[in-house]
Amino acid sequence: MRLGVFTPLLRDMTLDQALGYLAGRGIHAVELGTGNYPGDQHCSLAMLEDAAALDAFRGTLDRHGASITALSCHGNPLHPDPGTAQAADRTALRTLELAAKLGVKTVVEFSGCPGDSANAVAPNWVTCPWPLEYADVLAWQWEKVVEPYWKNHARRAADLGIRIAIEMHPGFVVYSPETTLRLRSVAGDAVGANLDPSHLFWQAIDPLQAVRELNGCIFHVHAKDTEFYPANLARCGVLDTKPYTDAAQRGWMFRTCGYGHDAGWWKAFASALRLAGYDGVLSIEHEDSLMSPREGLEKAISFLSGIVIENPPGPAYWT
Repeated sequence: MRLGVFTPLLRDMTLDQALGYLAGRGIHAVELGTGNYPGDQHCSLAMLEDAAALDAFRGTLDRHGASITALSCHGNPLHPDPGTAQAADRTALRTLELAAKLGVKTVVEFSGCPGDSANAVAPNWVTCPWPLEYADVLAWQWEKVVEPYWKNHARRAADLGIRIAIEMHPGFVVYSPETTLRLRSVAGDAVGANLDPSHLFWQAIDPLQAVRELNGCIFHVHAKDTEFYPANLARCGVLDTKPYTDAAQRGWMFRTCGYGHDAGWWKAFASALRLAGYDGVLSIEHEDSLMSPREGLEKAISFLSGIVIENPPGPAYWT
């Protein structure tokens, strides 16, 4: 297991500058956005048609001793607006193609979220089964939109030798271990999880138990924390729609690793991942509105450096 960084937090730097900055802090593993929500500041899909740009890109990585752990194109390919859905899907497909060219085995995506009918204009995230029309909407979404799309998209990934790590995120149809496994049962083994504990904490899902539930299908891991504010939580609950920038009034907020849960919890998380057979990257993501990206990143690197389990287990001393 090793530390990596999801580089959109360094969007003010070129790829060369970002890789040099990270190398100076002992980080050589990067997750790069290719479009949709993360943007493509450090990895343009135009390289698919530009061999010289692709060679230069590889050269920049080699110069800094950097490796790509995943390409990420979080979007909503199930959006009820056809133009929005098609643009997100095209970015996802081209990201799979670029991953294959680069020898990157993992692409991180959102599952997406449809509307409530074929006539919808906005996504509709169903959060309760009653009144019964909500249950009907959810059944329609999965049967008519989610399953057909993901059967096809997973097949495209498998044909290219790529696996898709779905980031469980409220607002989309896959937001929990249960919904991840439901999608995997439909789409097959090319689909697994990008496990970001920060998205589970505030849903009252124990990430340690989530690792056990997802044993064998954790393809990628984000390192980000969540802090709760009980005085606000009692007023607004966890389904808090206030902007993340309104931190003083929210019931919870995303934090840099160590500012929501202590080192003991993160050590247990790293150990649970190893027990589940995960030996990939902890990719640091920054969404802490109380810290600048660089401060949050550097604090996370310092905090997690003593926590990741870097070496494969050797023979037990008693064998």
